[in-house]
Amino acid sequence: MAASEQAHYTHRRLSSVLGLAYESVPCARGRMDLDALRKRLEHGGIGAVVATIGTTATGSVDPLPQLLELRDRYGFRLHADAAYGGYFGLADNLAEETRRAYDRLGEVDSVVIDPHKHGLQPYGCGCVLFRDPEVGRFYKHNSPYTYFTSSDLHLGEISLECSRPGAAAVGLWATQKLLPLIKGGEFAQGLSRSRAAALALYNKARTDQRFVTAFGPELDIVVWAPRAARASESSRTARRIFAEAARHSLHLALAELPVEFFDLAAAGMEPDRETLTCLRSVLMKPAHLEWVDRIWEIVDQATNACL
Repeated sequence: MAASEQAHYTHRRLSSVLGLAYESVPCARGRMDLDALRKRLEHGGIGAVVATIGTTATGSVDPLPQLLELRDRYGFRLHADAAYGGYFGLADNLAEETRRAYDRLGEVDSVVIDPHKHGLQPYGCGCVLFRDPEVGRFYKHNSPYTYFTSSDLHLGEISLECSRPGAAAVGLWATQKLLPLIKGGEFAQGLSRSRAAALALYNKARTDQRFVTAFGPELDIVVWAPRAARASESSRTARRIFAEAARHSLHLALAELPVEFFDLAAAGMEPDRETLTCLRSVLMKPAHLEWVDRIWEIVDQATNACL
């Protein structure tokens, strides 16, 4: 199995549990590097490739149309990890390249989505969908006392968890009855507002000379780092800003990203370490759009205190 260096850690972990060889593919601008993947595919031995539709660190979306072309050429199974970003197919303000990836999502072999991210559900409501439902036969296991009411494959026969609580499914069903998954609907507008908030926060960071940014947000996640003489110094300052902002009730996150994601030379920063500790903000709620100015006001105060 192959996935990008920015793919979720669960793919490496589960590959280890299953005894599968796992390889990480380098990234460019947070997305899987197609040239690196193509070179690896030429050597053979790759049975499945994971396309990440919204990385959990930066919200980057792998170039799905090109990955589909590589699948047709090299014959691997293509799995889309849309656990984080799956719902953003409903947003109306995605970048053109990102939109093309979502428009082709139905062509992958399987896709995972987690409604506990943007679907307004608690934990335990994720699912995997297969383009060809007949692959369920590869997961089928027998029970001497259940599943005899129909000849169709039953979820309990083909899922690793066997029996599952129905409350999570009912909760999701009820939510989607109230907020249907339709373009232009209330739910979709909320996703668009979240992305608009991310773009607004990114523009504040991008135009502030105290910070460096990697690339614009594709979904609703923004990452930026303090400008400093060296990457190590920037990383230490980021941690101080993180703690200072928390003292003012602004709870950011920290992300470790490769220094190659940033143009450190243009910023006059020495890359004295392989990664840069960045400040990270996930503007997941529609109301965040109204709070961007206040968020940045606290970031500004915390930064001044730390510099």
